[in-house]
Amino acid sequence: MDKTVTFSFSSTKYKGVEATETFTFKELGIVEELDDEALKKEIDKVFQAWVWDQLNISYSIVIG
Repeated sequence: MDKTVTFSFSSTKYKGVEATETFTFKELGIVEELDDEALKKEIDKVFQAWVWDQLNISYSIVIG
């Protein structure tokens, strides 16, 4: 059976702003054999992208 991860968030400020979705590691392109620290970093990166997509956020960073 494939490993899964469930992402969820909710806003404490805006009622109804929430989402939950479950993905397999394969769907996310995550290699199951990563060590715990590398796995945590990869899942954090994918989670942040998922939240930004759910909230339809665009951003830019300018370093001068």
